[in-house]
Amino acid sequence: MLLLVVALANRAVDAASPWTEDVHMKTATVRDLRNNFSKIETWLGEGEEVRIEKRGEPIAVLKALPKRRAVAGKKPDFATRLKAIWGDRVFSEKEVREMRAYELEGEQG
Repeated sequence: MLLLVVALANRAVDAASPWTEDVHMKTATVRDLRNNFSKIETWLGEGEEVRIEKRGEPIAVLKALPKRRAVAGKKPDFATRLKAIWGDRVFSEKEVREMRAYELEGEQG
């Protein structure tokens, strides 16, 4: 996910921060956003902040959102659940045909 920090129209991005912060910042144009977003997305993925310019004037700064930590949850054990429901039961071909016919009968009304 991306976060777009937009500078006020009356204030330039450079006026809000010292010039040294922008020395190492990548710069892209509005056209680059439209046509070469994959390149900009790569920069953001590498942790870069990208200054967006329109007609040579800075209008916004793009920076990546902090990565979320994956919540480690317990995954269900489907094999155990299946065994609890059906046991060691194996259906014969005849039983499977009957079940399928019954299901189709319900769909056809």
